[in-house]
Amino acid sequence: MEIQVLGSLSAEVNGGAIVPNAAKPRQILSLLALRPGRIVPVHTLMEELWGTEPPQSARTTLQTYILQLRRRLGTAMGPDVPGAAKDVLVTRHGGYLLQIPPESVDVYQYERLVAEGRGAFEDCDDEVSSVCFRRALDLWRGPALVDVRVGPVLEIEVLRLEESRLGTIERRIDADLRLGRHSELISELVELTARYPQHEGLHSQAMVALYRSGRQAAALDVYRRLRTRLIEELGVEPSPQVRRLHQAMLAVDPKLDIVAGPRRTSTFDLYAA
Repeated sequence: MEIQVLGSLSAEVNGGAIVPNAAKPRQILSLLALRPGRIVPVHTLMEELWGTEPPQSARTTLQTYILQLRRRLGTAMGPDVPGAAKDVLVTRHGGYLLQIPPESVDVYQYERLVAEGRGAFEDCDDEVSSVCFRRALDLWRGPALVDVRVGPVLEIEVLRLEESRLGTIERRIDADLRLGRHSELISELVELTARYPQHEGLHSQAMVALYRSGRQAAALDVYRRLRTRLIEELGVEPSPQVRRLHQAMLAVDPKLDIVAGPRRTSTFDLYAA
């Protein structure tokens, strides 16, 4: 079985698609896929499908959805494997689980590559770090579970994944900045800062990329626009780190140079207290 949730939901067994068309069975499959080999309690599944006020028939309806998923599994597995669907979509006391290896789900592959990238980053192996982060991000085919109607449980999972994705983008850019790829990053950072207009980390990276490309005025303008936006929309000043980065650029601090900068430090933390 191969399941993808980093984008539209996809699940195949022996090359045959098993994703149901109905909304609630899709939610069940998504939640089970995010926790392979782990029991998802009935009350968690019911909360995902109906929130805090499930109907009286909720448990019976849930069992019906599980049976529908098993039928799709059984069809994809073929008639020569009797009972196999029950061995994959397993009933346990108090819940259900997908008995599949974690590596069958793209999230597992993504998180493994991210961990490898972080390890290489800490070891100052920026080339390996950048490659691992890029491979992890390449697994994304759009927003997580973009074609699944999410309830309260899946909503948290999707938010977690999207935050992880953004953090991985930041760390990949940090590795690329340490490799001297500042000019190559400018267009990407322009897009990212427009998409996340209050994100200080990305703005810091944009400032550094522009500064190292000989565009000090443009780097300072990024800070000016961020500060204006934060004051007007939130009533706050930029963080001390970003303010110190701004002052360092005004003072042409040699720490901003690629070679002089601390190798184990992210761009956002260059001027942490």
